[in-house]
Amino acid sequence: MINKTLGNIFKGDKVIWMVFFFLCIISIVEVYSASSSMTYKSGAYWAPMIKHTGLILLGIGVMLVTLNIQCKYFKVITPILLVISFITLIWVWFAGESTNGAQRWISLLGIQFQPSEIAKGTVVLATAQILSAMQTDKGADKKALKFILTVAGLFTVLIAIENLSTAMLLCVTIFCMMVIGRVPTKQLGRLAGIATLCVVILLSLIWMVGTDRPEPDANRNLTELAGKGKQEQNAQNVGMIGKIFHRADTWKSRMKGFMNDKDLKPGDIDLDKDAQKAHANIAIATSNVVGKGPGNSVERDFLSQAFSDFIYAIIIEEMGIEGAFFVAMLYIILLFRTGKIANRCENNFPAFLAMGLAIMLVIQALFNMLVAVGLAPVTGQPLPLISKGGTSTVINCVYIGVILSISRSAKRKAIPQEATGGNILGTA
Repeated sequence: MINKTLGNIFKGDKVIWMVFFFLCIISIVEVYSASSSMTYKSGAYWAPMIKHTGLILLGIGVMLVTLNIQCKYFKVITPILLVISFITLIWVWFAGESTNGAQRWISLLGIQFQPSEIAKGTVVLATAQILSAMQTDKGADKKALKFILTVAGLFTVLIAIENLSTAMLLCVTIFCMMVIGRVPTKQLGRLAGIATLCVVILLSLIWMVGTDRPEPDANRNLTELAGKGKQEQNAQNVGMIGKIFHRADTWKSRMKGFMNDKDLKPGDIDLDKDAQKAHANIAIATSNVVGKGPGNSVERDFLSQAFSDFIYAIIIEEMGIEGAFFVAMLYIILLFRTGKIANRCENNFPAFLAMGLAIMLVIQALFNMLVAVGLAPVTGQPLPLISKGGTSTVINCVYIGVILSISRSAKRKAIPQEATGGNILGTA
């Protein structure tokens, strides 16, 4: 009776559920451990974990609702989500709330959220619908690329203004979806070439508009004034580009920090200037392979984003290489299991949608891990389903709910009897 009740609640692919619960458990433990600076300032030692656990429970509730929606109804809400995403992205550009120099949040009815989190899932949903609607026996119709670029291009530009890393990861996700959706190879080749050229131009503009961040020295105020004057002069010279690239300073600083591969002695590292990278490296170096054990991190007290952008470094410090490998494997299992679910789908739309969402989550996780270990420039991307977050935590749960919905409600392919010993799978 209990098993039947649990089966009615936790519907869908059991492997996806197991991966999700492992990620949630790791998240609660590590966010609690990495939030020491917050608990010290507030004096409420359980508050961060209770709040984060509450968000996860909210996410699970939303996920249970989502997985009970048949996948065919996701098509219906695509136009609605496109309109909502467009309006909120425009809204955040003009009247968004700024944090750390990035204007990414808006408040509605007392709830603060990031429109980009909703928009990127909406673009994946729209892309899956376009690819499925324009499939032929030889692959996607040539016109599919035009429609995908129109939708994805518009939203990517709007997202990139305040969140360049999210926009770039979304572009990679859409490109992977087009490969899976069998868009003609010649078109993909031309698109890759044009995209490469655009990236070079973008980086050049960032390098031209951005100014170097001042170093913490005795002449800091004079340096800041000079930097601001230079930035204003650059903005006047490039007009609208200067307005759009108002975060060029941050982007340029991150690129320069990543490209500076000069070997430094421990005593030469500036912990004030390169605090995040330096303390992340210290956390990894002091893990001693086996880790210090959950809750025993030292660098969490010095990393400003220990519970978010650099939580993977804290995982390595506390759980060692084996813990880091286990976390990475969870995302790999999620991707391959979703691939198996997509391969069983008779219709193209649920297959493309499931793969698009899984690829998006895994690519984001990969970049977060690469940043933590110093193999990629700082992007500000949280580790999906593990990092502390508000909108991202709930929305990522929705993405998992969509995958689970597809695993239980999408019509399955009929498998030949000789391949299954006489069993034929029907509609899920």
